[in-house]
Amino acid sequence: MTTASEKRYMNRVAELPCSCCGAHGVHLHHVREYQGMGQKAQNWLIVPLCPDCHTSPIGIHGDKSLLRLRKLDEMDLLAMTIERLNP
Repeated sequence: MTTASEKRYMNRVAELPCSCCGAHGVHLHHVREYQGMGQKAQNWLIVPLCPDCHTSPIGIHGDKSLLRLRKLDEMDLLAMTIERLNP
């Protein structure tokens, strides 16, 4: 169940541009790096990603080549998101 504070946090993240390319109109991606397959990702571990960077064949749910081209991983995107929220 999502708490009120998690919802507020998620809404703040949803207002940010894509952490990978800077585009607007984002999806929220739950970071699952370093988590087991059966574990649910926490609502605090989210990054804003545009549809292309999120769900395209080369996006984070595809072959992740967009991340490799930019020399980033999910933890980099999470760090950038946190920095944007707390300048």
